[in-house]
Amino acid sequence: MNVLVIGGTGNISTAIVDRLNETGHKTTVFNRGLRPIRYKQEVPVIIGDKSDRAGFIAAMKGKEYDAVIDMISYNLNDAGLTLEAIPNPGTHFVFASTVAAYDRPYRGVPITERNALWTTEDFYPYGYHKARMEDFLWERAAEGRKITVIRPSLTYGVGCRNIGVLRQNYGVVERIKNGKPLIMFGDGTNPWSWTFAPDLAKAFVGALGRERCFGQAYHAASGDVRVWDELYYGFGRIVGKKPVILHMSTEMLMEACPEQITHVRQEKMFAGVFDNAKVKADIPEFVCEYDLDRLLGAIYDWYMSDEQARAIDDKLERLEDTLVEKYNKCVGILRG
Repeated sequence: MNVLVIGGTGNISTAIVDRLNETGHKTTVFNRGLRPIRYKQEVPVIIGDKSDRAGFIAAMKGKEYDAVIDMISYNLNDAGLTLEAIPNPGTHFVFASTVAAYDRPYRGVPITERNALWTTEDFYPYGYHKARMEDFLWERAAEGRKITVIRPSLTYGVGCRNIGVLRQNYGVVERIKNGKPLIMFGDGTNPWSWTFAPDLAKAFVGALGRERCFGQAYHAASGDVRVWDELYYGFGRIVGKKPVILHMSTEMLMEACPEQITHVRQEKMFAGVFDNAKVKADIPEFVCEYDLDRLLGAIYDWYMSDEQARAIDDKLERLEDTLVEKYNKCVGILRG
Protein backbone atom coordinates (compact mmCIF):
# COMPACT_ATOMS: atom_id res chain seq x y z
CA MET A 1 0.00 0.00 0.00
CA ASN A 2 1.00 3.61 -0.57
CA VAL A 3 0.97 5.04 2.98
CA LEU A 4 1.44 8.54 4.36
CA VAL A 5 2.49 8.98 7.99
CA ILE A 6 1.70 12.42 9.39
CA GLY A 7 4.28 12.98 12.12
CA GLY A 8 6.67 10.08 11.96
CA THR A 9 9.59 11.13 14.16
CA GLY A 10 8.37 10.34 17.67
CA ASN A 11 8.84 7.20 19.71
CA ILE A 12 5.77 5.40 18.34
CA SER A 13 5.85 7.01 14.91
CA THR A 14 9.40 5.91 14.17
CA ALA A 15 8.49 2.32 15.00
CA ILE A 16 5.45 2.56 12.71
CA VAL A 17 7.55 3.76 9.78
CA ASP A 18 10.03 0.93 10.33
CA ARG A 19 7.17 -1.59 10.50
CA LEU A 20 5.66 -0.22 7.28
CA ASN A 21 8.98 -0.64 5.51
CA GLU A 22 9.54 -4.12 6.91
CA THR A 23 6.13 -5.26 5.66
CA GLY A 24 6.60 -3.96 2.12
CA HIS A 25 4.55 -0.76 2.12
CA LYS A 26 5.55 2.34 0.17
CA THR A 27 5.95 4.93 2.90
CA THR A 28 6.07 8.74 2.87
CA VAL A 29 6.37 10.93 5.97
CA PHE A 30 5.07 14.48 6.49
CA ASN A 31 6.58 16.53 9.31
CA ARG A 32 8.47 19.72 10.12
CA GLY A 33 11.89 18.14 9.72
CA LEU A 34 13.01 19.31 13.16
CA ARG A 35 13.90 15.96 14.74
CA PRO A 36 16.70 13.57 13.76
CA ILE A 37 15.59 10.75 11.48
CA ARG A 38 16.10 7.31 13.05
CA TYR A 39 14.50 5.00 10.48
CA LYS A 40 16.23 1.76 9.59
CA GLN A 41 16.08 2.67 5.89
CA GLU A 42 15.63 5.84 3.86
CA VAL A 43 12.08 7.21 3.60
CA PRO A 44 10.78 10.14 1.50
CA VAL A 45 9.90 13.12 3.68
CA ILE A 46 7.55 15.99 2.85
CA ILE A 47 8.65 18.97 4.95
CA GLY A 48 5.79 21.08 6.25
CA ASP A 49 3.88 22.19 9.31
CA LYS A 50 0.37 20.81 9.74
CA SER A 51 -0.53 23.81 11.91
CA ASP A 52 -0.19 25.86 8.71
CA ARG A 53 -3.62 24.94 7.38
CA ALA A 54 -3.24 26.39 3.90
CA GLY A 55 0.29 25.04 3.57
CA PHE A 56 -0.77 21.53 4.59
CA ILE A 57 -3.68 21.49 2.16
CA ALA A 58 -1.39 22.71 -0.61
CA ALA A 59 1.21 20.04 0.23
CA MET A 60 -1.41 17.30 -0.06
CA LYS A 61 -3.00 18.60 -3.26
CA GLY A 62 -2.90 16.05 -6.05
CA LYS A 63 -1.42 13.30 -3.89
CA GLU A 64 -3.13 9.93 -3.59
CA TYR A 65 -2.62 7.50 -0.72
CA ASP A 66 -4.17 4.14 0.00
CA ALA A 67 -3.85 4.83 3.72
CA VAL A 68 -2.92 7.67 6.06
CA ILE A 69 -1.65 7.23 9.61
CA ASP A 70 -2.16 10.50 11.50
CA MET A 71 -0.08 10.70 14.68
CA ILE A 72 -0.46 14.41 15.40
CA SER A 73 -4.19 15.14 15.57
CA TYR A 74 -5.04 16.24 19.11
CA ASN A 75 -8.57 17.57 18.64
CA LEU A 76 -11.45 17.51 16.20
CA ASN A 77 -10.11 20.46 14.19
CA ASP A 78 -6.79 18.67 13.61
CA ALA A 79 -8.59 15.53 12.45
CA GLY A 80 -10.95 17.53 10.29
CA LEU A 81 -8.02 19.16 8.52
CA THR A 82 -6.51 15.77 7.67
CA LEU A 83 -9.78 14.56 6.15
CA GLU A 84 -10.24 17.83 4.25
CA ALA A 85 -6.71 17.84 2.84
CA ILE A 86 -6.98 14.20 1.70
CA PRO A 87 -10.57 13.91 0.47
CA ASN A 88 -10.27 10.61 -1.44
CA PRO A 89 -13.17 8.44 -0.13
CA GLY A 90 -11.13 5.29 -0.77
CA THR A 91 -8.31 6.28 1.60
CA HIS A 92 -8.18 4.44 4.92
CA PHE A 93 -7.33 6.74 7.82
CA VAL A 94 -5.80 5.44 11.05
CA PHE A 95 -5.78 8.09 13.76
CA ALA A 96 -3.75 7.94 16.97
CA SER A 97 -5.95 8.62 19.96
CA THR A 98 -5.01 7.54 23.49
CA VAL A 99 -6.26 5.54 26.48
CA ALA A 100 -6.17 8.96 28.18
CA ALA A 101 -9.49 9.53 26.42
CA TYR A 102 -11.15 7.00 28.76
CA ASP A 103 -13.18 8.46 31.61
CA ARG A 104 -11.81 7.95 35.11
CA PRO A 105 -12.04 6.59 37.70
CA TYR A 106 -12.62 3.26 35.99
CA ARG A 107 -15.51 1.13 37.21
CA GLY A 108 -13.49 -2.05 36.81
CA VAL A 109 -10.50 -3.67 35.13
CA PRO A 110 -9.43 -4.83 32.67
CA ILE A 111 -10.58 -1.87 30.61
CA THR A 112 -12.28 -2.59 27.28
CA GLU A 113 -12.89 -0.31 24.32
CA ARG A 114 -16.47 0.09 25.51
CA ASN A 115 -15.28 2.16 28.47
CA ALA A 116 -16.86 5.63 28.47
CA LEU A 117 -14.79 8.55 27.18
CA TRP A 118 -14.25 11.87 28.94
CA THR A 119 -17.17 14.29 28.83
CA THR A 120 -15.67 17.10 30.96
CA GLU A 121 -12.61 19.16 30.15
CA ASP A 122 -11.51 20.37 33.57
CA PHE A 123 -9.76 17.23 34.88
CA TYR A 124 -7.84 16.11 31.79
CA PRO A 125 -7.97 18.50 28.79
CA TYR A 126 -5.68 16.31 26.67
CA GLY A 127 -7.87 13.24 27.09
CA TYR A 128 -11.06 15.27 26.73
CA HIS A 129 -10.04 16.75 23.37
CA LYS A 130 -8.93 13.35 22.09
CA ALA A 131 -12.38 12.04 23.06
CA ARG A 132 -14.09 14.86 21.16
CA MET A 133 -11.83 14.10 18.19
CA GLU A 134 -13.11 10.54 18.25
CA ASP A 135 -16.75 11.73 18.37
CA PHE A 136 -16.06 13.75 15.22
CA LEU A 137 -14.35 10.82 13.49
CA TRP A 138 -17.24 8.45 14.17
CA GLU A 139 -19.59 10.96 12.56
CA ARG A 140 -17.37 10.99 9.47
CA ALA A 141 -17.20 7.18 9.52
CA ALA A 142 -21.01 7.06 9.52
CA GLU A 143 -20.88 9.18 6.37
CA GLY A 144 -18.68 6.61 4.66
CA ARG A 145 -15.10 7.62 5.43
CA LYS A 146 -12.82 4.67 6.21
CA ILE A 147 -11.56 5.41 9.72
CA THR A 148 -9.84 3.40 12.44
CA VAL A 149 -8.68 4.71 15.82
CA ILE A 150 -5.81 3.25 17.85
CA ARG A 151 -5.59 4.22 21.53
CA PRO A 152 -2.00 3.73 22.77
CA SER A 153 -1.27 3.33 26.43
CA LEU A 154 1.98 4.56 28.00
CA THR A 155 4.51 3.43 25.41
CA TYR A 156 8.27 3.20 25.78
CA GLY A 157 10.91 2.59 23.14
CA VAL A 158 14.31 3.62 21.89
CA GLY A 159 14.28 7.39 21.74
CA CYS A 160 11.50 7.92 24.29
CA ARG A 161 11.65 10.76 26.81
CA ASN A 162 8.88 9.83 29.23
CA ILE A 163 10.41 7.30 31.63
CA GLY A 164 9.96 7.68 35.38
CA VAL A 165 7.48 9.31 37.72
CA LEU A 166 9.15 12.69 37.18
CA ARG A 167 10.18 11.71 33.64
CA GLN A 168 13.82 11.62 34.68
CA ASN A 169 14.72 9.16 31.89
CA TYR A 170 18.40 8.20 32.27
CA GLY A 171 18.40 10.04 35.58
CA VAL A 172 16.50 7.04 37.01
CA VAL A 173 19.43 4.76 36.18
CA GLU A 174 22.02 7.15 37.61
CA ARG A 175 20.15 7.49 40.89
CA ILE A 176 19.98 3.71 41.23
CA LYS A 177 23.68 3.35 40.47
CA ASN A 178 24.55 6.02 43.04
CA GLY A 179 22.22 4.68 45.73
CA LYS A 180 20.07 7.83 45.69
CA PRO A 181 16.39 7.36 46.55
CA LEU A 182 13.70 7.57 43.89
CA ILE A 183 10.24 8.94 44.58
CA MET A 184 7.26 6.75 43.60
CA PHE A 185 3.61 7.82 43.66
CA GLY A 186 1.25 5.90 45.93
CA ASP A 187 2.61 2.70 47.43
CA GLY A 188 4.07 1.50 44.13
CA THR A 189 1.61 -1.37 43.72
CA ASN A 190 -0.69 0.22 41.13
CA PRO A 191 -0.90 -2.31 38.26
CA TRP A 192 0.19 -1.18 34.82
CA SER A 193 0.86 -2.64 31.40
CA TRP A 194 3.70 -0.89 29.59
CA THR A 195 3.90 -1.23 25.83
CA PHE A 196 6.96 -1.24 23.60
CA ALA A 197 6.76 0.88 20.46
CA PRO A 198 7.63 -1.88 17.92
CA ASP A 199 4.80 -4.01 19.34
CA LEU A 200 2.32 -1.15 19.16
CA ALA A 201 3.36 -0.44 15.56
CA LYS A 202 1.94 -3.84 14.60
CA ALA A 203 -1.54 -2.63 15.52
CA PHE A 204 -1.30 0.54 13.43
CA VAL A 205 0.14 -1.19 10.39
CA GLY A 206 -1.95 -4.35 10.75
CA ALA A 207 -5.18 -2.35 10.60
CA LEU A 208 -4.41 -0.91 7.16
CA GLY A 209 -6.92 -1.85 4.51
CA ARG A 210 -8.84 -4.28 6.73
CA GLU A 211 -12.57 -3.73 6.30
CA ARG A 212 -13.36 -5.15 9.74
CA CYS A 213 -11.23 -2.35 11.22
CA PHE A 214 -13.24 0.43 9.54
CA GLY A 215 -15.26 2.35 12.10
CA GLN A 216 -13.51 0.64 15.01
CA ALA A 217 -11.34 1.76 17.94
CA TYR A 218 -8.69 -0.40 19.56
CA HIS A 219 -6.29 -0.09 22.43
CA ALA A 220 -3.16 -2.19 22.08
CA ALA A 221 -1.21 -2.63 25.29
CA SER A 222 1.16 -5.31 26.48
CA GLY A 223 -0.38 -8.15 28.43
CA ASP A 224 2.61 -8.07 30.78
CA VAL A 225 1.00 -6.45 33.83
CA ARG A 226 3.39 -5.24 36.54
CA VAL A 227 3.21 -2.85 39.46
CA TRP A 228 4.81 0.58 39.12
CA ASP A 229 7.69 -0.21 41.50
CA GLU A 230 8.81 -2.80 38.94
CA LEU A 231 9.82 -0.01 36.56
CA TYR A 232 12.62 0.93 38.97
CA TYR A 233 13.34 -2.61 40.16
CA GLY A 234 13.75 -3.63 36.52
CA PHE A 235 16.47 -1.07 35.95
CA GLY A 236 17.98 -2.15 39.27
CA ARG A 237 18.29 -5.73 38.03
CA ILE A 238 20.04 -4.49 34.91
CA VAL A 239 22.67 -2.48 36.79
CA GLY A 240 22.96 -4.99 39.62
CA LYS A 241 21.81 -2.69 42.42
CA LYS A 242 18.53 -2.64 44.32
CA PRO A 243 16.87 0.78 44.04
CA VAL A 244 15.87 2.77 47.08
CA ILE A 245 12.21 3.72 46.56
CA LEU A 246 10.32 6.18 48.73
CA HIS A 247 6.54 6.31 48.41
CA MET A 248 4.45 9.47 48.58
CA SER A 249 0.75 9.93 47.85
CA THR A 250 -0.18 11.47 44.53
CA GLU A 251 -2.02 14.24 46.41
CA MET A 252 1.12 15.20 48.31
CA LEU A 253 3.25 15.14 45.17
CA MET A 254 0.72 17.36 43.41
CA GLU A 255 1.14 19.92 46.19
CA ALA A 256 4.93 19.74 45.90
CA CYS A 257 5.40 19.76 42.11
CA PRO A 258 2.14 19.93 40.12
CA GLU A 259 3.87 20.60 36.79
CA GLN A 260 5.81 17.35 36.95
CA ILE A 261 3.13 15.17 38.53
CA THR A 262 -0.06 16.20 36.71
CA HIS A 263 0.30 13.30 34.27
CA VAL A 264 0.23 10.92 37.26
CA ARG A 265 -2.89 12.48 38.79
CA GLN A 266 -4.68 12.47 35.46
CA GLU A 267 -3.81 8.98 34.31
CA LYS A 268 -1.22 6.83 36.06
CA MET A 269 -2.70 6.75 39.55
CA PHE A 270 -5.48 4.62 38.03
CA ALA A 271 -4.88 0.99 37.08
CA GLY A 272 -3.59 0.62 33.53
CA VAL A 273 -4.81 -2.89 32.69
CA PHE A 274 -6.34 -3.26 29.24
CA ASP A 275 -8.23 -6.11 27.60
CA ASN A 276 -6.57 -6.82 24.24
CA ALA A 277 -9.15 -9.34 23.01
CA LYS A 278 -10.59 -7.00 20.36
CA VAL A 279 -7.30 -5.96 18.77
CA LYS A 280 -5.99 -9.54 18.75
CA ALA A 281 -9.17 -10.79 17.07
CA ASP A 282 -9.20 -8.15 14.32
CA ILE A 283 -5.45 -7.57 13.93
CA PRO A 284 -3.75 -10.94 14.56
CA GLU A 285 -0.34 -9.45 13.78
CA PHE A 286 -0.54 -7.72 17.15
CA VAL A 287 1.61 -10.13 19.14
CA CYS A 288 3.76 -8.54 21.83
CA GLU A 289 7.37 -9.67 21.71
CA TYR A 290 8.45 -7.52 24.66
CA ASP A 291 7.80 -7.79 28.36
CA LEU A 292 8.94 -5.10 30.79
CA ASP A 293 12.36 -6.66 31.38
CA ARG A 294 13.22 -6.94 27.69
CA LEU A 295 11.80 -3.47 27.11
CA LEU A 296 14.02 -1.91 29.80
CA GLY A 297 17.02 -3.87 28.54
CA ALA A 298 16.61 -2.38 25.07
CA ILE A 299 16.26 1.11 26.52
CA TYR A 300 19.33 0.64 28.72
CA ASP A 301 21.34 -0.51 25.67
CA TRP A 302 20.24 2.67 23.89
CA TYR A 303 21.35 4.75 26.86
CA MET A 304 24.77 3.11 26.79
CA SER A 305 25.17 3.64 23.04
CA ASP A 306 24.08 7.29 22.88
CA GLU A 307 25.77 9.97 24.97
CA GLN A 308 22.91 12.41 24.40
CA ALA A 309 20.44 9.85 25.76
CA ARG A 310 22.43 9.81 29.00
CA ALA A 311 21.94 13.54 29.60
CA ILE A 312 20.74 14.31 33.13
CA ASP A 313 18.10 16.98 33.68
CA ASP A 314 19.65 18.95 36.54
CA LYS A 315 16.34 20.59 37.40
CA LEU A 316 14.61 17.24 37.85
CA GLU A 317 17.58 15.88 39.77
CA ARG A 318 17.39 18.77 42.24
CA LEU A 319 13.62 18.38 42.48
CA GLU A 320 13.91 14.72 43.38
CA ASP A 321 16.57 15.51 45.99
CA THR A 322 14.21 18.10 47.47
CA LEU A 323 11.33 15.64 47.56
CA VAL A 324 13.54 13.11 49.32
CA GLU A 325 14.44 15.73 51.95
CA LYS A 326 10.76 16.57 52.48
CA TYR A 327 9.88 12.88 52.72
CA ASN A 328 12.51 12.37 55.43
CA LYS A 329 11.26 15.43 57.35
CA CYS A 330 7.70 14.04 57.26
CA VAL A 331 8.94 10.69 58.53
CA GLY A 332 10.76 12.46 61.36
CA ILE A 333 7.62 14.37 62.34
CA LEU A 334 5.50 11.22 62.30
CA ARG A 335 7.99 9.38 64.48
CA GLY A 336 7.84 12.26 66.96
